[in-house]
Amino acid sequence: MTKRFVSIGEAMIEMSGGEGGMYRLGYAGDTLNTAWYARALLPEGWDVDYVTALGDDMYSGEMRAFIKKAGIGTERIQTIANRRPGLYMIHQEKGDRHFTYWRGQSAAKLLADDVEALEAAVVGADTVYFSGISMAILAPRARGKLMRTIVKARDAGATVVFDTNLRPALWTSPKIMASTLTAAAAIADIVLPTHTDEAPLFGDASPEATAERYLKLGAQEVVAKDGSKPAFVATADGVRQYVPAPEAEKVVDATGAGDSFNGGYLSGRARGLSPVEAAERAHRVAGVVIGHKGALVDPALVQGV
Repeated sequence: MTKRFVSIGEAMIEMSGGEGGMYRLGYAGDTLNTAWYARALLPEGWDVDYVTALGDDMYSGEMRAFIKKAGIGTERIQTIANRRPGLYMIHQEKGDRHFTYWRGQSAAKLLADDVEALEAAVVGADTVYFSGISMAILAPRARGKLMRTIVKARDAGATVVFDTNLRPALWTSPKIMASTLTAAAAIADIVLPTHTDEAPLFGDASPEATAERYLKLGAQEVVAKDGSKPAFVATADGVRQYVPAPEAEKVVDATGAGDSFNGGYLSGRARGLSPVEAAERAHRVAGVVIGHKGALVDPALVQGV
């Protein structure tokens, strides 16, 4: 029987490059990135579907075609009249990448307004994946609708996975961000936070502290990422282990590293690897991705890692 990995969130138009005022158009977004790597790495017998909302403009159509060409299901993407995808531009400054966003007319902000369509999108899912950005872009009541839908899927047998993916600029206050992310994590079986993002908000002294906080909320597995440093794997049945990343051959672009780590980890677990083994594989996948430009690399580059 075919299994389904369903990723819920926002995909955006990406304008990157900028050399000489020339930009390259692409499509990316945290939950789309993870779906991309899940599609590349999951074993046979898995379908991957992306759930979002797009507009009725040309770029929405091109984005839908791009996602479909990657082998990711687009049947559950809603179309919202007179809306369009969000857009962001990447520029280099002082040796680092900086992002500027335009989200005012983003159709994805309305993805949870049609509860019937949202519930239909996750029926029969084996894994449901969402993130802090999935929550942040929604109106407060829509966040509740999304979480209730995900709980229904979990009650029907789905494994729920949540990457907290903190983006303070998307929230009205740190207090609301902290309370909403905590509520979302409380409905998840697997939580994939990044310690360095969590520490300023929650006061976690270490990746272990980050992981333990989410275990106390009810998670069965937590992998606290920490950039190039070892990730900390913790499970409800007692696993506690740091998993170091192999030294990267080269670092070209760290965009999408965490998302590809998530895809590598979840595909490893689907293949029957232990949490520690899956984290080791996830590091190897991320190591390949950071050696290339952009969040989405050719799937062939990570297959067999």
